[in-house]
Amino acid sequence: MSAQEQLSFLQPVNEREVRKAVIKELKKYKALRVAVQNKQEQAEEGIDQLFPRLQHSETKNELKARQIERALQYSLDETERKIIEEKYLSPVRVNDINVYLDLGLTKDQYYIKKREAIFQIATALRII
Repeated sequence: MSAQEQLSFLQPVNEREVRKAVIKELKKYKALRVAVQNKQEQAEEGIDQLFPRLQHSETKNELKARQIERALQYSLDETERKIIEEKYLSPVRVNDINVYLDLGLTKDQYYIKKREAIFQIATALRII
């Protein structure tokens, strides 16, 4: 079932707002993923807190990281996951044209898959 078919059962949503929210969370996810790895590394070394803590949102951040990881792993097909990883999770800023050329997709195929991936992630994270 495509994202569009899934959305036909729901109230209309603002695509731009959905895309904006998902992209914002994916960008945060890059840092959250590193934070979780750093915490794990510190725990292995027996260190509680290596840097000063200004906010106490550790549990919430770990939960967000796990749920985004789960959404990426289980709600997307291989092509959708590669698009999201290359476009939003890469440490280097990548243009859409480079992503669809790397993946061997046409421009139309790429934008359809990208849109479906964003809506799948939004659904999995309960943004929509």
